[in-house]
Amino acid sequence: MRREAVLLVLPLLFGVGCAATGGEPAGGPGGRAEAFDKRAAEVADAWRPGPAWRTGYVPLQGPTVLPGDPRFTADTEAAFRAGWYRAQIPIPSAGVGDGEIRFPDGRSVVPLVSAAEAYRQLDQGDPLPCPGRPKRPGLPSPGGPTVEPGPDGWSTSSSPTACLSLTVTGVTLGAVPVRTSRGEAQIPAWLFAVEELATPVARLAVAPTAVAPVPEPTAPAVPLADGLVAAQDLVAVDGVRLTVRLGVGACDTGITPLVRERPDVVVVGGAVTRATGECIDMLKVEPVTVTLAAPLGARPVLDVFSGAPLSIAPR
Repeated sequence: MRREAVLLVLPLLFGVGCAATGGEPAGGPGGRAEAFDKRAAEVADAWRPGPAWRTGYVPLQGPTVLPGDPRFTADTEAAFRAGWYRAQIPIPSAGVGDGEIRFPDGRSVVPLVSAAEAYRQLDQGDPLPCPGRPKRPGLPSPGGPTVEPGPDGWSTSSSPTACLSLTVTGVTLGAVPVRTSRGEAQIPAWLFAVEELATPVARLAVAPTAVAPVPEPTAPAVPLADGLVAAQDLVAVDGVRLTVRLGVGACDTGITPLVRERPDVVVVGGAVTRATGECIDMLKVEPVTVTLAAPLGARPVLDVFSGAPLSIAPR
């Protein structure tokens, strides 16, 4: 297994916080809704993706997918998010040629990466050493219970946190549903069977040369009106229901999702009531749900602040 330093960088998220964003105040709920509608229309009018958006493969979801409920524990979820794996089988390195993406509006033949290359992308190394902790879940710590710091000082814990890697016991080539610019498609993926999880971990198998980039957005020139907030990403798409995460300030109240729907595009954001006193300058991500008049289908969901198409958040 590879061991490498991993630097986690949080993206800078604009248009949120406890202070005004620089735009004109949107007033009460009616004023904020009116300001949202005006900006949403500008965002929708400016959306002009290139031909790859409608004819190519533009994924709107990350390359690692859980096709079912993994039944995470705290330990296995931490290992999954960190990319800690150990293979108990040889991972095939031979090329597999081409595969087929099945879109709602057609099919495309694309080159695929090998299982070994997919595993190389998936595996981010080993967990850091944890002296006195088990390497596998459910195993006792050497020498008895682990001593953990509790709310009143050091205490004895009977259920220590394991420092573990996920155990890969098999790999097959299959397909998983992924949201793309052309709607939900069946994408070729390497399915890694993991001993500790109830579902395989899928790594998309499409070669990078066949992946088209998400187009750069065109945001309105004016700042986002105060009292409006940006959408950060999609949590889930279920027919006419969209679950979206908004970026709000730590002291914001009255968080209200807002949506503007057109036949070719959907624009989302939110309205909040800003705190009048002092407040810590910290971003919170708040999930909200909106209901559309018609199923989303292949329509992009755009952020009202940046005009960018939203992707499905990593699980």
